[in-house]
Amino acid sequence: MASLDIFLFSLSRTFCTPFAVYIQIQGCFICLTLALGWALASYVRNREIKQMKDAMKKGNSLSFLCHDINELEHSYQANLPRVTVVMPLKGFGEHNLHNWRSQITSLYGGPIEFLFVVESTEDPAYRAVSRLISEFEDDVDVKVIVAGLSTTCSQKIHNQLVGVEKMHKESKYVLFLDDDVRIHPGSIGALTREMEKNPEIFIQTGYPLDLPSGSLGSYCIYEYHMPCSMGFATGGRTFFLWGGCMMMHSDDFRQDRYGVVSGLKDGGYSDDMTLAAIAGAHKRLITSPPVAVFPHPLASDLNFGRYWNYLRKQTFVLESYTTTVNWVMNRALFGVHCYLSWGFVAPFFMAMIHLVAAFRFYSLGYSLEEVTYTPAGLSLVSFLAICTLVELLSMWNLTRIEVQLCNMLSPEAPQLSLAAYNWCLVFIALLVDNFLYPLSAIKSHFSQSINWSGIWYYLKDGKIIKIERTERGKDMTPVFTDLGGKHLYGKKGIPAKGSFISSLSRTLAQWHQPKKFDN
Repeated sequence: MASLDIFLFSLSRTFCTPFAVYIQIQGCFICLTLALGWALASYVRNREIKQMKDAMKKGNSLSFLCHDINELEHSYQANLPRVTVVMPLKGFGEHNLHNWRSQITSLYGGPIEFLFVVESTEDPAYRAVSRLISEFEDDVDVKVIVAGLSTTCSQKIHNQLVGVEKMHKESKYVLFLDDDVRIHPGSIGALTREMEKNPEIFIQTGYPLDLPSGSLGSYCIYEYHMPCSMGFATGGRTFFLWGGCMMMHSDDFRQDRYGVVSGLKDGGYSDDMTLAAIAGAHKRLITSPPVAVFPHPLASDLNFGRYWNYLRKQTFVLESYTTTVNWVMNRALFGVHCYLSWGFVAPFFMAMIHLVAAFRFYSLGYSLEEVTYTPAGLSLVSFLAICTLVELLSMWNLTRIEVQLCNMLSPEAPQLSLAAYNWCLVFIALLVDNFLYPLSAIKSHFSQSINWSGIWYYLKDGKIIKIERTERGKDMTPVFTDLGGKHLYGKKGIPAKGSFISSLSRTLAQWHQPKKFDN
């Protein structure tokens, strides 16, 4: 017997010791826990689908806007509060026009304004959104604002705060949307309706449904977001917050209530983590309605390097904090997430050793009954395979339901399809993402710096202390953003002439986004 075979069999035997068995059973438990969480999230999303179908059976063909058709009466719509939508922009990419159109063609019946905020006129997004605005200016209250460069916080937060300063004085609510969010015609109305029902709500949020482009990097991002999605599919109260969609009371910013403005402006790096910490410190309510799930198309050329950059930014947020309690919670999240990530991956490595050892035993002419530890290892492999299958089925089911829900909420948009998902790549992404997460988190912890869209941010005591826009910031990063593949430099943001966007006063065809802008 070769020395390599001896080592392999010894390793397989080691993986049958009590501690190794515990690690493998723990991995199975993690799979089943994720499956249960996704099953509960599926129940919440599916309940909304059933309510919409029931409303349609009762004659409400516009149930994708609201369940109660009486809310579409003019007398009700005339009393809706004013909303300001603030969209911080950076760069211009393949999906931006489609996303921006879905935002400004919302069928919210009350007074509403849209503020696109860029850091400078040199940003490719400026010319692209200016062209778009020129085609809607007679029908929609929409404008582009140049915020200038941030000096004390991240550029995104700076753009958001400038947008808040410029919002209408009578706006009751402000809605922050990322430029890669594709909302539904009734999304703004649904969020506003919940705010009106419960004035105690501090922030309303939602979550994206990633649409992988086919690359492993895009599937890693989809897999990264899926465990978090169960925290947003509660149908009500949640402790999670996604910066891509946040509706808040405008007066909270006007009066700097709970320190929302000062907390963001004074060294803030992550808008959602900062506001979630403020909500927790002041025991304020965060909710996520079941209809707040938004298609999030990923760039067609999203490579593995850009996925790694995105993961670095996500783990880096754990290094920012506002209070000691917030720091403790971030450290706890850091440790638990790293432990569970490698706790998920380790059993699959052990299972591979068990399978290879069993194959070598068989190829050398041994029967499995001759060696006691190999059958034990194969039993663990079988149990892990079953648990993994249950996990993937639960993930598939939630994705299926969210695809169906998004199609129902945007009936005039191109329909999403579950057939585009490659579940072999999803499984590989599960292993790759969970293996890399601790490495990214450790790197973020020791570096205390990050390059975000060509800007270097340096942290100390959880806050930004230095911002660099030097040659280093531009040369050491790609000219594309991570997820949307947006051009960050140059004059790439000019859309083609001859756009056939129609005015809002026309039919629901405005919701149907032409495919030429989606490819």
